Amino acid sequence: MILKILRADKMKLRRSPVWIAFLLVPLVPAFLGTANYLNNLELLTSEWYSLWTQHTLFTGYIFLPVILGIYCSYLMRLEHNNRNWNNVLTMPANPALFFLSKVIIASIMLVFTGIWISVLFVISGKIAGITAPVPYGQLSLWISGGILGGMVMISIQLLLSMLIKSFAIPIGISLAGGFSGLVVLSKGFGHIYPYALMAFGMKSNNNMQQISQGDYGQFVIVCIIYILLFTIIGGTIIKKKEL
Repeated sequence: MILKILRADKMKLRRSPVWIAFLLVPLVPAFLGTANYLNNLELLTSEWYSLWTQHTLFTGYIFLPVILGIYCSYLMRLEHNNRNWNNVLTMPANPALFFLSKVIIASIMLVFTGIWISVLFVISGKIAGITAPVPYGQLSLWISGGILGGMVMISIQLLLSMLIKSFAIPIGISLAGGFSGLVVLSKGFGHIYPYALMAFGMKSNNNMQQISQGDYGQFVIVCIIYILLFTIIGGTIIKKKEL
């Protein structure tokens, strides 16, 4: 049944305007980060690593939270419109599966977004004149960590977008969460704060520091706990919805 629900959600996204955000929004932090890097070459001497810090300064705390907010608000808006929740609650399937389906769909969209961000990063580095080999291994770890942390944000934003019918308010909350993540991460608690986990996983502040297996394992566990927690809460709320 979950596969049928996933296919239905996938069909709803065809020719969706949300893909405009997917294509265009990541261009802004790529441009700003590269410009910031080029304007501070005397200080930013670690080439690809320095460029990544400048890209993720804008991506991890501002633009990617906005993108995820848009994805989640749009997915839930499809159900808010035309009282689609009535159809959901009368279908012969566990209503909680509909929330899980949206977590999966939004996470897949995040994976594609991460790939697009990686492509823009490499292109930006070439344009900036970086001649060192691209650290593809590190880049894949940064993006993977960001995706896992981003899934936490997705589970929260889907919950908020389900409870709040406004399209814009949850996006604003996601943006505020990104800013708060910057503050919390600077205080050393980014590994446990939901809205900081994406930037923490992307190593946006200190990508030169090697993360230990124990620390990475803790990061993965914390992310999984949050994802399960908010997904269960979302599924439970759907079950209790009234026609």
